[in-house]
Amino acid sequence: MQTATEHSADTRRAVSEPQQFPPLELENRPRVPTEQAAHYLNRRPQTLRAWACLENGPLRPHRVMGRLAWSVAEIRRVLGVA
Repeated sequence: MQTATEHSADTRRAVSEPQQFPPLELENRPRVPTEQAAHYLNRRPQTLRAWACLENGPLRPHRVMGRLAWSVAEIRRVLGVA
């Protein structure tokens, strides 16, 4: 049994490797999760969570079953791309 300080190789790899997301122009979903939206906006996910909590950011998320979903159209608008 692993203790709290021991992690599997998969866990260590997931933390150390950056996530790969498709380019914004190829994204065809209407909304994306916080981590992906933060990648496109070049911000940390926690920044987007603060925007959602404080309602003071350049865009607002949709809340779906307690999770944040960020509109791809709004991300494009903020970035100034069509």
